[in-house]
Amino acid sequence: MNEPLHPLTLGETLDRTAQLYRSRFLVYFGIGVIPAGTVLVCAAGAFLFFAWVGSGAAASVSPSTGRIIAGLFLGVLILFALPVCVGATALGWAALSHAAAQDFLGEPITIRDAYKAAWKRRWRYTWLYALAALIVAVAPVALFLVSGLVGDGLIAMANKAGFDAARVFVSVVMSLVLIGLAGSALWMLLRLSLVFPASVVEQLGAWTSVKRSSALSKGTRGSIFLLFVLGSALGWLLALGFLVPVGILLALVPGANNPQHEQTMGTILVFAWYGLWFGVQALTKPVYGIALTLFYFNQRIRKEGFDIEWMMLQAGMMPSPEMAVQPSPAEEMASLPAADSQFPGVSQT
Repeated sequence: MNEPLHPLTLGETLDRTAQLYRSRFLVYFGIGVIPAGTVLVCAAGAFLFFAWVGSGAAASVSPSTGRIIAGLFLGVLILFALPVCVGATALGWAALSHAAAQDFLGEPITIRDAYKAAWKRRWRYTWLYALAALIVAVAPVALFLVSGLVGDGLIAMANKAGFDAARVFVSVVMSLVLIGLAGSALWMLLRLSLVFPASVVEQLGAWTSVKRSSALSKGTRGSIFLLFVLGSALGWLLALGFLVPVGILLALVPGANNPQHEQTMGTILVFAWYGLWFGVQALTKPVYGIALTLFYFNQRIRKEGFDIEWMMLQAGMMPSPEMAVQPSPAEEMASLPAADSQFPGVSQT
């Protein structure tokens, strides 16, 4: 980056995001393809299994064999596919944050270097992603399910007691609970949106990154929300733009309107939709990664004077953090796993 660091407005942040993505499109797209492709393969396996269950081929299998196949599929899904998807997604976010930070600070970036840096701390980033998902999604869903069970119990008790209006009251309460939990999930998503840039740039642990993101995101959550809205709209437009030509091509296939082929064509169309959706994810995910990293640096510039620190470092007026203290040989050996900072001059907070 040739121009000096300075606070950016929302428009400037979006413009810089487009500029960085356009200038290194193949690198960012390559980083986004790996996690999206991994999730696509796992989702395709699940889709094919359910398509087989819904077809006539599953009826020819005995009930005991069907239960064994279903149990094996569920075991593979839980023990293999889910951890692989979580790990690939976490590494993808870390690699995007690393590449965006390097690019923002004027350093060269490659797909290999981004994933190499993410792989070194793969367990940290996997746990960070799992922790963020637990806070943002799993906890609200679990609370809603528990409240639903409680509501069903209250309705059953009220029906036995002859209170017919209890069902309407509980339904209204459950709707309010759902709205509240959805709002809480969105609020936590905005608070934790900077966890990966904070963890990657400052080399922070998972829980420390959560607290760091919560602090840094103050004052910019409205802008981040607008980013999510624009990104979602862009994703849907791209998906629909790709799906319409596919639908037209399928309609032109001879015999596509034949009732005998209706189920097959529907399956192909659904599979094409999922494939296109994951392709759109590979295209749009770098936009989020770059923009959130820019939001992270922008907040540090506004709140902590990171631009001044960076200019002083570039001018040689202050030593880099790794040169500020000369450790003893024993301390140096003990700190080797965490000593390979990818961002000279970016202090750990």
